[in-house]
Amino acid sequence: MSTMNTVGRPTAPNQVQTKPATLTGGRGLLQNEALIFEGDGWGKTGVDLPEPKTDGSDLGDLVRKDPIGLPGLSEPETMRHYVRLSQKNHAIDLAIYPLGSCTMKHNPRLNEKMARLPGFSDIHPLQPISTVQGALELMDTLAHWLKTLTGMPAVALSPKAGAHGELCGLMAIRAAHEASGQHEKRRKVLVPTSAHGTNPATAAFVGYSVVEVAQTEDGRVDVADLASKLGDDVAAIMVTNPNTCGLFERDILEISRLTHEAGAYFYCDGANFNAIVGRVRPGDLGVDAMHINLHKTFSTPHGGGGPGAGPVVLSEALAPFAPAPWVVHDDGGYRLIEREEDEAEQAFGRLCAFQGQMGMYTRALSYMMSHGADGLRQVAEDAVLNANYIKARLGDLMSAAFPEGPCMHEALFDDEWLKGTDITTLDFAKAMIDEGFHPMTMYFPLVVHGAMLIEPTETESKAELDRFIEAMRALAEAAKAGDVDRFKGAPFHAPLKRLDETRAARSPVLRWTAPEGSNKAA
Repeated sequence: MSTMNTVGRPTAPNQVQTKPATLTGGRGLLQNEALIFEGDGWGKTGVDLPEPKTDGSDLGDLVRKDPIGLPGLSEPETMRHYVRLSQKNHAIDLAIYPLGSCTMKHNPRLNEKMARLPGFSDIHPLQPISTVQGALELMDTLAHWLKTLTGMPAVALSPKAGAHGELCGLMAIRAAHEASGQHEKRRKVLVPTSAHGTNPATAAFVGYSVVEVAQTEDGRVDVADLASKLGDDVAAIMVTNPNTCGLFERDILEISRLTHEAGAYFYCDGANFNAIVGRVRPGDLGVDAMHINLHKTFSTPHGGGGPGAGPVVLSEALAPFAPAPWVVHDDGGYRLIEREEDEAEQAFGRLCAFQGQMGMYTRALSYMMSHGADGLRQVAEDAVLNANYIKARLGDLMSAAFPEGPCMHEALFDDEWLKGTDITTLDFAKAMIDEGFHPMTMYFPLVVHGAMLIEPTETESKAELDRFIEAMRALAEAAKAGDVDRFKGAPFHAPLKRLDETRAARSPVLRWTAPEGSNKAA
């Protein structure tokens, strides 16, 4: 006879669960891997390079005199190093990635194949326009569908990320107020308490003062508080819809009306467009500017500080102030409108050196065209269905932050259900790692105490959702049963144990240094 352990695997009744530490630091198929600087490859290089034809004497005192300070690895060593590191990371290709407010969805391989086509992957932004007509046509087609899906007349493709898109939208708003002579008196931007942190940061960066708008008990913008703070000194409001609590702003039309009556512009944070794409057009809600994270809604990889994209759609009032460049199509084919041309005389400037990230444009358009209108609508419907399924299946054990009614794309729980257990949201999240799951977003939004924000996206099947839910339920039951040790020391099975997060935040080690007495280059 056998029993079931917490992850559903049969175990013998007398099986000892304590596992001895390994002698090498490796664990089964999971290899122990040192930092690349701690290897023994300092006296070699993985490639042979021809001897330079010049001696570098023209460099004067800039000639390097000391070792370059980089380890040398052969090709197999390099491959193994990065494969071993990849095995220490969770990934969307491994399992559900439930980070709320991040929309960690599958990146179809078809998109990658299209992005690697020679006409897109190996072109240069300084090529003659006549040689990149296909790429410009792709950008124009992407712009067309972004405008169609949002109901907006203009789009700026060049912003590189969501926050960069926010900057674009607010700079267009500022340019519009400058053109009407109102910029000097309109110095405030209103931002709800549940906004993404980049919203107030971007407003301050552009030079505005930020005024907080209260939230109602059911997690929406307090319209009365908003109305009391709107006036002729307000430049814009910034509202996320669906919002960061995973809820649709039911008063969005009234918010838009009040904003425009006050002479301000309505900036919508479009980070959660994935929840409404194909079903709701932000332009119909009175939005003047909205960024679209291509990685969230249209499945391009997250930038991670690299090649991201956050196009911004603009209303008719803001379209003349869109940043250059943009693509036009006339009798001569496709061409770029630049700032110095008469056609862009009101553009507020440029946001980046060239035209944005072609690889992201190609991936996003591939996703759109492979889904079609009905497929994109289903994306939103399935994302919302999956989130509500999680909310319903966990609601009897965990406390939903806003239990009344359905949520949108993400289910939000607080830590009320953990009271009296001596277990925190962080402890619970660390225990999830031991069960093979990446933790959900923790302690955000800040308006919910001990927040646990879960976004399954439309990617996940019911079987994968059930697997995740059963693990969450098992952990919740263990927490309520008083199994504190399972949580306080977690994770036990991860490659690395829990950090001293306070010390890491206050005294971070940002640079590797060779051990004392080592002959390795610094």
